[in-house]
Amino acid sequence: MADENYNALFLCTGNSARSIIAESIMNRDFSTRFRAFSAGSQPRGEIHPLTLDLLRRLNFPVEGLRSKPWEEFAEGTAGAPQLDFVFTVCDDAAGEACPVWPGQPMSAHWGVPDPAKAEGTPAERALAFADTFRLMNNRISIFGSLPIRSLDKISLKRRLDAIGTGAAENPDNKVA
Repeated sequence: MADENYNALFLCTGNSARSIIAESIMNRDFSTRFRAFSAGSQPRGEIHPLTLDLLRRLNFPVEGLRSKPWEEFAEGTAGAPQLDFVFTVCDDAAGEACPVWPGQPMSAHWGVPDPAKAEGTPAERALAFADTFRLMNNRISIFGSLPIRSLDKISLKRRLDAIGTGAAENPDNKVA
């Protein structure tokens, strides 16, 4: 992996909500250490309007965000960045056969319910997007504060997995 700047790819099926939110959070809050991307196995081709509404309301930049296929990041694709980390943020994408990624990145599954499938009143649907943002923000904040350079690969992988299960505060299962 590079010394200080890492490339991270967030994957979901539609690339319209969860992975877009993750990309936006990481690029705004951790831009000095990471460059984030997002993609989908079956991208919708557009970002969900409630995703854009939420990000704008929270003062996150939305310029340049787009729903795109994960093939844009596959090994052998012209211009594909060398990836250090790949995170699946939905159960469907985690179960699919992924392309080979350039750079042999570490991967982890950080599953989050799809807010685009939320039903109910407009307020209930907006709350589903806010919950997704909160979960992704917490996970990315924990990840962004890891001392990546000082961790061996096994320890780093264990911590990445722990972030996805909510056990990040105690990744080694030590009694406090």
